[in-house]
Amino acid sequence: MGLRNHLKEARAARGLTQAALAEATGVSRKTINTIENAVFVPSTLLALRLARVLDLSVHDLFELEEDAR
Repeated sequence: MGLRNHLKEARAARGLTQAALAEATGVSRKTINTIENAVFVPSTLLALRLARVLDLSVHDLFELEEDAR
């Protein structure tokens, strides 16, 4: 089981750069990049901040990816 995210698509749809989203959420651009590339899973607090800035729900940004069995 993993976590799939739609952060890059949501950010791009709003015309935000990684740097702009990072500044709005109080993290580095590299943090945004690593979340978008599924290298890093954000804390609950950061996920809530991202959702607020992007005017989405956390569920719209992140979803559990079930293992294929």
